[in-house]
Amino acid sequence: MPAMPRTLVIGYGNPSRGDDGVGHYVVEKARGRAADNLCTLVLQQLGPELAETVKDYDLVVFVDAHVDETTEGLKIIPVEAAYRPSAFSHTLSPGSLLALTKALYHVEPQAFIVAVRGYDFDFGTELSEQTRKWADEAVERILKMGCERR
Repeated sequence: MPAMPRTLVIGYGNPSRGDDGVGHYVVEKARGRAADNLCTLVLQQLGPELAETVKDYDLVVFVDAHVDETTEGLKIIPVEAAYRPSAFSHTLSPGSLLALTKALYHVEPQAFIVAVRGYDFDFGTELSEQTRKWADEAVERILKMGCERR
């Protein structure tokens, strides 16, 4: 039987701004149920130093909030390695991080963004009821992705 792919789940955002902390929430929930092949990180933002970590995984799942009012719930978006300049020099998009990983280490893990709809970004550490519902669904989807992707 082939080995399970090594999966890295990165939850990012500001946990002090309500639903913007959904990435942290999802990662914490997944940690308690994860298989040995699933590793997790929680961060405020994605930085270039992550390329050294990302290179060691077969699958990388980025978890963040989205505010697209036309999409309810979850969006699962494939990520392609493509550099896009940022207004801030210390933060990267998932695609830019993959491009940097590819340029430096000549590897390109499969990657997805799991974007969870956020509704309340006011100061506070609790998720809104709607976001929590979708965040719990995101945990299930991520755990399944980590087991199925080859």
